[in-house]
Amino acid sequence: MKLKTIQDQFVKNKFLMEELTKRDFKQKYKRTVLGMGWSIMSPLLNLLVMSLVFTQFFGRNTPHYTIYLFCGNLVFSYYRESTTGGMHALLANAHIFTKVNVPKYLFLLSKNVSSLINFGLNLCVFFLFVLFDGISFGPHFLALLYPITCLVVFNLGVGLILSALFVFFRDISYLYDVFTLLLNYLSAIFYKVDAFPPAVQRIFLMNPIYCYIKYFRVVVLEGNIPSLPFHLLCALYAVAAAALGGFIYKKYNHSFLYYV
Repeated sequence: MKLKTIQDQFVKNKFLMEELTKRDFKQKYKRTVLGMGWSIMSPLLNLLVMSLVFTQFFGRNTPHYTIYLFCGNLVFSYYRESTTGGMHALLANAHIFTKVNVPKYLFLLSKNVSSLINFGLNLCVFFLFVLFDGISFGPHFLALLYPITCLVVFNLGVGLILSALFVFFRDISYLYDVFTLLLNYLSAIFYKVDAFPPAVQRIFLMNPIYCYIKYFRVVVLEGNIPSLPFHLLCALYAVAAAALGGFIYKKYNHSFLYYV
């Protein structure tokens, strides 16, 4: 019954959702010369800098190191953009939902869809790099739909948590900047974890972002599909984040109006 109610609300507010997504996507590149081109240029420039800096230290003996870097940068950038935008979604649209009775999760969802569009554009560029680097495509690439789906759900859940906390505690924005910086270094984006002892390698699996990055690398660079337990671990992180985010959103939904 609850699921049907949510579906009815979504259908009812479909037009609003589309307009919010268009607004968020256009607003990001407002008054820029390249416009949407920054969706592709920004991660490529970031990749170029990382490649120049880290190749001599970590990638000298690593085959397809640029693609290895690109996998990590692609997934992490999508996570950071989606969750950071989601964190500010409620407060940035307070002038709307304080005057009009609309589901507040639509503002967060529109941010996630906008980030997903950027991710899709970057993914196309990623596949071009894979092709130019001599890595053969195959049916196993379809398995990438699984970590992408998990990542979308995970980002939405984290966004729900952050957006609720940010309404009550503005300090969350500064703390999250520090957290994402730490997470960047703990996600093995530019280094390999093979050199660490097995016990330490298992600790890395406690990082959901590393798990999604690893899934990409196993499929693209190794030409394999991860094991069933690894699939379950990826799904567990996504479901747990979505469940916790939904719980917090539902519990404090009516309190947001008093703090925005």
